[in-house]
Amino acid sequence: MIVLHKVFHFCAAHRYWNEDMSEAENHAAFGEDVRLHGHNYTLIVSVSGPVDERTGFVADLGQLKQAVRERVLLRLDHSHIERDIPWFHQRMPSTENLLRWIWLELKDATLGGRVVRLRLHETESIYTDLIPDE
Repeated sequence: MIVLHKVFHFCAAHRYWNEDMSEAENHAAFGEDVRLHGHNYTLIVSVSGPVDERTGFVADLGQLKQAVRERVLLRLDHSHIERDIPWFHQRMPSTENLLRWIWLELKDATLGGRVVRLRLHETESIYTDLIPDE
């Protein structure tokens, strides 16, 4: 199987806070991340499929870039995630939930290949993978 990986970047802010928890519980659970802070995220979209004999490619990069840009980057970049994106109004803006939301946005898009993994780096040392069941 051949897998193509395309890297995207966006900047966004968030804070961790659960209204159902006390201030002390929030601080115990989330530490300093209860304060608004931002990240320079790196999203890697990995697609697979047969190699097109005419082009030699697994995916149409133009389609892939356009779909990710329109469905994900234009909404996330320079956002305050849990305020600007309704899906996060009742969810924590964790990398796990960000990937769930990104997958929902991309799963029906024409990407020129089948998404086999989404990887989101929040920092150099923290990243999360989503591997679709489909």
